[in-house]
Amino acid sequence: MSVGATDRSRAAYACHPSQSRGRVYPQADSASRTAFQRDRDRIIHTTAFRRLKEKTQVFVAHEGDHYRTRLTHSLEVAQIARTIARALNADEDLTEALALAHDMGHPPFGHAGERALAECMKDFGGFDHNAHTLRIVTKSEVRYAEFEGLNLTWETVEGIVKHNGPLITKARPESALNWGITDYSHWRELELDSFASLEAQIAALSDDIAYNNHDIDDGLRAGLLDLDELAKLALVGRTLDRVRARYPAASGEIQVLEMVRELIGVMVDDVLKETRKRLEVLQPDSADAVRHAGNETAAFSNDMLIELADLRRHLFANMYRHYKVNRMMAQAERVVKELFELFTADPGLLPTRFRKQAGDPGSTELARLVCDYIAGMTDRYALEEHRRLFTVQGYF
Repeated sequence: MSVGATDRSRAAYACHPSQSRGRVYPQADSASRTAFQRDRDRIIHTTAFRRLKEKTQVFVAHEGDHYRTRLTHSLEVAQIARTIARALNADEDLTEALALAHDMGHPPFGHAGERALAECMKDFGGFDHNAHTLRIVTKSEVRYAEFEGLNLTWETVEGIVKHNGPLITKARPESALNWGITDYSHWRELELDSFASLEAQIAALSDDIAYNNHDIDDGLRAGLLDLDELAKLALVGRTLDRVRARYPAASGEIQVLEMVRELIGVMVDDVLKETRKRLEVLQPDSADAVRHAGNETAAFSNDMLIELADLRRHLFANMYRHYKVNRMMAQAERVVKELFELFTADPGLLPTRFRKQAGDPGSTELARLVCDYIAGMTDRYALEEHRRLFTVQGYF
């Protein structure tokens, strides 16, 4: 087996579209696109994907035009993921599809919205954005006459659910699965006690690379991070020193942008080096060999993990928990909780298409319906809906 060739051929350990396990509803092959290309295209055309342009990454979407949203973040993840997939001879289209889909289940207001919905849903099966992505692609996106959802291939659905690793482990039994998973009638076929494909693992790592770097960029732009303090971190400091030595006459803004660009490259190179090393040891002869390897095949090196942990601690302390972000997120959580409480108490306030499906106040059926409705909201729509329902002048 040749590991690391740079041509467009797929390695034996890659997912091959011609060998896909298929779709729940069989469909004829396309003459112009592989099965994974069709999955990617279906994801891009969803309403849920378009809504990501108005969903928070760190800053509420309307806080500024230059900060990342879930949509721009997903595009950056996809670009990085394709680069890594190509270098490793994995399937680029499946990797891109998973990168584009990975955040579609996020509710408004990012992790603050997710925390709020998880709290609201604690007696009704909980809330998890990955499980909600599964609901979107298998149920709630209704775009086709012959089936609910997108009817994606098994490999894409598996990667959506398992890109962060197995969901069933010794420490996490089947009974702990989120209802968004178990409500999918084919969930057992996804082999939730194994790892996902190499393509899914690449998408997950690309997510880490993208948000670590664009959060530095956005945090500096917002004035929440201090460059001199960031430079005390070994990974950032080394990179910034190289950039300043290479471009001493460049403005501080350009130096920061060059630093972020180079950091992405450093992290990508680390993933490629470590993953190639693991592939050489494992010698997988199929995609299933990667799934059953017993640990991640695509990974950062231990040295990089240590430096990334330092970076994450710094971002957490100085950006994610900055008082300005805390205030914004506290307001966001209150908006989500108040909407949930109001709709579950009075389902007659729901839009018609949801009201027709509503159960009785206090029922699990109603709670899950309201959860679906709120999770699909953009930041802007959630704020407008809250204003309409809690401010009298909203309708007058």
